[in-house]
Amino acid sequence: MAADLNRLAAAATASGPRPVVLIDGRSGAGKTTFARELAPLLGAQLVSLDDLYPGWHGLAAGSAAVSETVLRAHDPGWTRWDWTAERPAEWHPVDPDRPIVIEGCGALSRANRALATFGFWLELPAPERRRRALAREPQFASHWREWAAQERVHAANEHPRSLADVIV
Repeated sequence: MAADLNRLAAAATASGPRPVVLIDGRSGAGKTTFARELAPLLGAQLVSLDDLYPGWHGLAAGSAAVSETVLRAHDPGWTRWDWTAERPAEWHPVDPDRPIVIEGCGALSRANRALATFGFWLELPAPERRRRALAREPQFASHWREWAAQERVHAANEHPRSLADVIV
């Protein structure tokens, strides 16, 4: 996998002087792991949409935050969502001169892709995705259906797979 990852990093780096990479896919597809391995190869900042979603009904808001705050020209950054307190938390600035990798369901949208240099779509069969997601986060079980419904709406509205440069 290291050779494949290096090849994918090279493709993302070739996309421009400051790679802005979006990694999307359904829950449990491996986005977070992939991003954590890719970001250091690019010398990139890493932003996880799990830190931006305002709760279990927040996929659309998290997706919109990518273009509205994380990648905006002036004062880019994001406000972390405190899942325990169920409210916004602290601000995290983004260095607009450094490469950035943004991963999460909803990362690939038309608005976000317009500001990015490269996009990845990750996919796995649904049973394997569910198994992996629930092994990582058991409390996700009670929210699986509502989150999957938001993923379907995002896919129908934005067609994220078609916005990707590479499908993994």
